[in-house]
Amino acid sequence: MDIIIQSLGFKAGESIEQFITEKMNGLKSETIIRANVTLFKEPDTNPENNYCEVRLEVPGNDLFVKKNSQYFETSVSECTDVLASMLNKAKDVSTDRRQAQTMEIQDALIAGDVNDDETELEDVIK
Repeated sequence: MDIIIQSLGFKAGESIEQFITEKMNGLKSETIIRANVTLFKEPDTNPENNYCEVRLEVPGNDLFVKKNSQYFETSVSECTDVLASMLNKAKDVSTDRRQAQTMEIQDALIAGDVNDDETELEDVIK
């Protein structure tokens, strides 16, 4: 996975970049192509306005999260927690969909609705 870190309006230190890299590498998914992390501060002087935006490029629709807090580390941690739950949900939906298709194929084979010539082993295994 490629990780692109951008800090708008300031120079991010090595420690925050290393922290972001560790957190992004902690996301367990083979489908992640790239993570775009953007750090920026709100123009006003309120310290609660340190923002982190993360866009995960995955096949299909990209995942996007934006969080703010007093510290960038907290914002990054909140973003990765939300992204981890989004990835788990997408994985569960995919698994449920594959299991439902398997059950439909098995039911059709049992009922005899499908010709044996048309059904391939790959269809049954999926």
